[in-house]
Amino acid sequence: MAAFNVAANLLKWHKKHGRHDLPWQHPRTPYRVWLSEIMLQQTQVSTVRGYFDAFMREFPTLESLARAPSEQVMQLWAGLGYYSRARNLHQSARICLSEHGGELPTSFEGLMALPGIGRSTAGAILSQAHGQAYAIMDGNAKRVLTRFHAVSGDVSSASVLKQLWQLAESHLPSSRLSDYTQALMDLGATLCTRSRPDCLNCPLARHCQAFQHNAVADYPNRKPGKTIPKRETYALILLSKDNEILLEQRPDTGIWGGLFSLPEQSGMQAAGQFAGQYTQRTGEATALPAITHRFSHFQLTIHPLLWRGCTPNARISDNDTYQWMGCDQLQRIGLPAPIKKLLQALP
Repeated sequence: MAAFNVAANLLKWHKKHGRHDLPWQHPRTPYRVWLSEIMLQQTQVSTVRGYFDAFMREFPTLESLARAPSEQVMQLWAGLGYYSRARNLHQSARICLSEHGGELPTSFEGLMALPGIGRSTAGAILSQAHGQAYAIMDGNAKRVLTRFHAVSGDVSSASVLKQLWQLAESHLPSSRLSDYTQALMDLGATLCTRSRPDCLNCPLARHCQAFQHNAVADYPNRKPGKTIPKRETYALILLSKDNEILLEQRPDTGIWGGLFSLPEQSGMQAAGQFAGQYTQRTGEATALPAITHRFSHFQLTIHPLLWRGCTPNARISDNDTYQWMGCDQLQRIGLPAPIKKLLQALP
């Protein structure tokens, strides 16, 4: 009996059941593939579609992205999360413009040298855009491989990852690499899902070790649950008589890096002192309902404090991180999603 060919069966399934209408597939250029792969890191396809279309309208070429001001890039990325991806994307585009003639490198080493591109992303670009024989190792690929081969252990550990990479490379076909890479991602996204996998319709089920041993739910092995730390902050909404709001441009590192946001303080007293430094405020603050936002590694509770009718003082200098901005300008800058939602709902 011939050995089971994972790639052949995946490609056959993908031809009929795979996703063929993704916006970055038409056309499937290196630039479009790269942009989609960066956006898809830790983000669902359904969320990425709209952001991808918006980016392509504003930046149809790598050169146009490279020449764009960082504020415009961050504004378009706002709400997609993990903002270091946007900064790395923009920096990589500028490197490609200055060092690679406005094109992405076509070598694995060249791609890996760019900010924000790791082994899996480089492989995805080369396989999908150039048909080169490189494996990928996104969340979907890890899930499919650990189940098919019943690979035990923490998938983030070096030893398990090494084993998974070897298995991924062993299944690479000799042709149709772009279709195969997409097929592997599609299988993990549509059938071999984290919960409620549809094994009965999976083209690999007959030879899947986890399925054969009725242990699909056991793979990938779950890490022990961790208690998510909780933090609190006070966000100051200082509105002037001229309908301007005081905003802070956050540093490039840390949460919401590079975006504009509300000034934050650790408590009510510190908030009042800050407001007194930057405004001649009127009366006491109105405490608005707290909002909770979950990041990947902690949970943040935001206590909004609203002052209306403030008079800006002259404390802000040209190089300050704070600036007064008209409320009509908020749609044209990058704001964190929960802050944007908060401001839109102001009483």
